[in-house]
Amino acid sequence: MAAAKPGPSTPGAVGGALRVGQLAALVEGALRTLPTPVRLIGQVSNFTQRGHWYFAVKDADAVISCVMFANRAKGAGFTPADGQEVIVTGRVEFYKPQGRVSFYVEGIEPVGTGALQIAFQKLVAEIRGLGWMDPARKRPLPAFPRRIAVITSRTGAALQDVLATMRARCPAVEVAFVDVLVQGPDAASSVARALRWVASRHRALGIDAVIVTRGGGSIEDLWAFNERIVAEAIVTCPVPVAAAIGHETDTTIAELVADERCATPTQAAMRLTPDRAALREQLDLLAVRLRQSVHRAARAAGESLRSNTRHLTSAAHARSQAAARRLEQSMARLERSRPSAVYAQRAAGLRALTNKLHEAVARRLQAADPRPAGVALRDAWQAQAARHLDVLNGLQRQLGLVGPQAVLARGYSVTFDARGRVVRRPTDAPAGQPITTRLADGTLESIVRSVSRDPLAPASALPVPQVRQPRRRHRPTDDGPGLFA
Repeated sequence: MAAAKPGPSTPGAVGGALRVGQLAALVEGALRTLPTPVRLIGQVSNFTQRGHWYFAVKDADAVISCVMFANRAKGAGFTPADGQEVIVTGRVEFYKPQGRVSFYVEGIEPVGTGALQIAFQKLVAEIRGLGWMDPARKRPLPAFPRRIAVITSRTGAALQDVLATMRARCPAVEVAFVDVLVQGPDAASSVARALRWVASRHRALGIDAVIVTRGGGSIEDLWAFNERIVAEAIVTCPVPVAAAIGHETDTTIAELVADERCATPTQAAMRLTPDRAALREQLDLLAVRLRQSVHRAARAAGESLRSNTRHLTSAAHARSQAAARRLEQSMARLERSRPSAVYAQRAAGLRALTNKLHEAVARRLQAADPRPAGVALRDAWQAQAARHLDVLNGLQRQLGLVGPQAVLARGYSVTFDARGRVVRRPTDAPAGQPITTRLADGTLESIVRSVSRDPLAPASALPVPQVRQPRRRHRPTDDGPGLFA
């Protein structure tokens, strides 16, 4: 509604002139007719920040003073600068005490690339808070990848740079190319979809790493790689991702969250592809080191083997000598304990006594008449011989009583198992085992039917119909009776 025009009859008017307050009221009323809110575009001028923001918005025709209170300024997301083109949203008010018209700003946003820069800064702050840019989260690139997925445009120069570099460095590394849009409104979703596809099939395809790349361009051209959807697809990809977007001076969100940020597509290919010349040199060096290590290990093993052989030979020789000495001692003790040895020892003593007697008789004969002494000597010798014979017969009888053959002659026997060992208790001959029983005049071959520990139980070894003929009867020898004669 238009304000009423003052006429000559307007109260307070003097000679048709308006008072100052009247004009201010008319101005204030006119401003109320403006739409709310008002959107204004212009360049920032004389920006001052003192909690509240004070600045002017101007163009080639006029200047409007602006005020933005601190609570509104905190939510702006950026701080405007002189000369920056902005769009402000708010209301126009007239301050009557000072006669000043001011624009009270409730919202401010940059125009053109400035808006993109603000959005970029906001997303950087968000992903930093999520930890996506944390170096501890990022994974190392594989040293020897089998296959690398390259996500870029089929028509871009970046693809040819990557392929040429990989062929030159290591043709053995395979490439899985995924064609995507790298510019325009659908580019972000195309890149994110390709990343998710690689993530879901990387095991089946043998993909060990991913390169996301495109050539240079303006911030608008590269904006698809500043979208959150692409950043999230890179972070959740199960294999390491290298990103090379634009020129070396360009920085995108995709590069900030990637496991490896590369200045150019060529650098990305070099970071992921091993150098075959360097690998060949490394293999040659490793081969030399391996041969040297094998030779050192072989020499050390040979010396250790020779030392151990000498030690074992010495130890075996010492043990053999000790065993031989123990065997000789045992054989000597055994020889002294045999009845034939005892009999031989006593016979030797008897022969010694006989020799002494003969010598004594000879000496007496030489000193006296042999004829009277001959009779006495004969009688004495016969008496002495008879006494010694009685002693010898007594010893032989004692030896016969204690000898093993005499024990067998009294009805005893000795039983041996299949290995020739003496059976002393029932458990030494299990049931079913063949045994041999030695009697006074021969042997019996038997098989154990059962075993009993009861001393009154019937004998466990019963003769079987196969009886072997006795070898030969025991016959005393000069060495005395023996069990196996």
